[in-house]
This record gives sequence, structure tokens and C-alpha cells, in this order.
Amino acid sequence: MIESLSFRLRSDTDDVAFLLADKRLQSDFAYRQQGLVRRTIARGEDADWLVLTLWDGPASADAGDQMRSEDDACREFRSHIDPDSVSVKRFHELD
Repeated sequence: MIESLSFRLRSDTDDVAFLLADKRLQSDFAYRQQGLVRRTIARGEDADWLVLTLWDGPASADAGDQMRSEDDACREFRSHIDPDSVSVKRFHELD
């Protein structure tokens, strides 16, 4: 399963602080989740951001999603994001 998260940063946040929060989320939370295959982040030319996460299936993605609300690194990451700009989509890989 491929999960995409697109968003914009809050106007009062800078890229350096956000990228430090992302690095913490990746090391302290994301790669500790069972079923996570890969996670990567990218910035678009128009201030949009994208996080792509590959999971081994929907159950792992759901479990990771539930754990996010309880994690400090995830809360710190979200504090930099404009909540009105967030879009999350899930895609099933085709064999």
C-alpha cells in the first residue's frame, strides 16, 4: 500500500525547524512501525510538500495511523503543518 500525505507548512514555521521535526519523526516513530517498508519526503516548487509511505498492507497503515495520535514526534511534526492544506490518500499497488 502506498500512502501519500500532501500539505503546506504554517506561515510561522521555517524549513529548517520542520525538517528537524521530520527527521525526528522518521527515526523515533516511522521506522519503528511494524509493516513500514519505506518513507520519503519531498518539497515541490510551489511550497507544497509530499510524504510517501509504503506499507506492507492496509492493516499496517491503519495501525500506524492509530499510533500517530499518541506520539510526541508526530505531534511536533504536525505542529508545523497548516491543517487546512492536508490531503491524505491511499493507493493499492497492482501486481
